[in-house]
Amino acid sequence: MNTLLELLEQDCTQSAAQLAAQAGMTEEQVKAEMARLEQDGTILGYQAIIDWDRVKRENVTALIEVKVVPQSIDGFDRIAERIYQYDEVESMYLMSGSFDLTVIISGRTLREVAQFVGERLAPLEGVTGTATHFILKKYKEKHLVFRRPEPQEREFVFS
Repeated sequence: MNTLLELLEQDCTQSAAQLAAQAGMTEEQVKAEMARLEQDGTILGYQAIIDWDRVKRENVTALIEVKVVPQSIDGFDRIAERIYQYDEVESMYLMSGSFDLTVIISGRTLREVAQFVGERLAPLEGVTGTATHFILKKYKEKHLVFRRPEPQEREFVFS
């Protein structure tokens, strides 16, 4: 099962036959296992990773550090649930260290991100502070390199 999951994480566009050959399974076993993993919630979805800079689409991605006061019974879960319900939130993680939650959002402009933080996130009950960091350039995501370096001319020195 772990091999199949690793193969799907690397490239979910492969056919069942291709996955079976690599995982040492039959095609029918792969199909059945994928159906089971989708049904039990292990596989949450399939997604293409797109380099939006190549299609000249304006987009801003921000990582927001959020400090919160945990709830007595639910800990961080209740406030996290309120935050991740927003459509702008792409990813969210509970962290160790100097802040509690990392929220990753995307917007069309810096202003749109700032409005989200100032008008929706920061005023939430239980949020005690935020710090926003804008992603300036993506080099690698989900094991995929966004832009491979151009081949450089080599200088040969003969003596």
